[in-house]
Amino acid sequence: MQNGNSNIVHNYFVDEAGDLTLFDKKGRVIVGNERVSKCFMVGFAYVPNPEKAKAKLELLRKELLTDPYFKNVPSMQPENRKTAFIFHAKNDLPEVRREVFKLLLTFESKVQIAIRRKLELAKSAQLLFKVSGKKLNENDIYDDLVKRLFRNSLHKADENIIHFARRGNSERNAALELAINKAKVNFQFRYNISADKPVKIIPAYPNEFIGLQIIDYYLWALQRFYEKGEDRFYQLLENDFRLIMDLDDTRKKVYGEWYSDRNKLDLKKIMPV
Repeated sequence: MQNGNSNIVHNYFVDEAGDLTLFDKKGRVIVGNERVSKCFMVGFAYVPNPEKAKAKLELLRKELLTDPYFKNVPSMQPENRKTAFIFHAKNDLPEVRREVFKLLLTFESKVQIAIRRKLELAKSAQLLFKVSGKKLNENDIYDDLVKRLFRNSLHKADENIIHFARRGNSERNAALELAINKAKVNFQFRYNISADKPVKIIPAYPNEFIGLQIIDYYLWALQRFYEKGEDRFYQLLENDFRLIMDLDDTRKKVYGEWYSDRNKLDLKKIMPV
């Protein structure tokens, strides 16, 4: 995407899937219990033309809301602030998801996702507390994944705009800027190429930027893949996933298993969560 000055501007949209709940109130590991996620994922979607994507998805929403088939569906009622308000894969009906997936395939988005396995995080948290008496900081985990995601991405445009889905009520701009700066430094150290391009950070809610609704769908598809062994949603969007970093699958490499065009993700390959 180019702005009025012909500068190349890249828009990224960042969200998460799962949560970082590891223990109950008595300090017992609850990962694997019912309704407790097994993975925590942070991902971005680079959307080449956010305005075009917004127009298409908003048109789809209007069409769905006027379809008699959905007339009395609770999630389609504006007062419930679900599908009538934003597309959110977890809340959307299967019929709605199918229509959204069709449109996603037309946007030419490029998606990268980093994964932490919560059982491994729980072990790290227990060791940290035993050695130092400190608790594992959830924001530190999130920021580390952001740093990893953007290490090889910020040198490709004249300006980068990164839209972060708000986490609770905190914007955390300073911490996110620090993570992005670390990503730049790591890239420059590895390749000896400057990545010092302007980066604008925008914390936002999904209703404010359609790109946050787009990355939500990709994260949901990958989460179903890992946690449910359900690969049909991932396979539908497979070509848009440019990199998936499974950081705690260290069976072969200390830095984890990375999936891309050269190493295709497959249910038979992944370490069970």
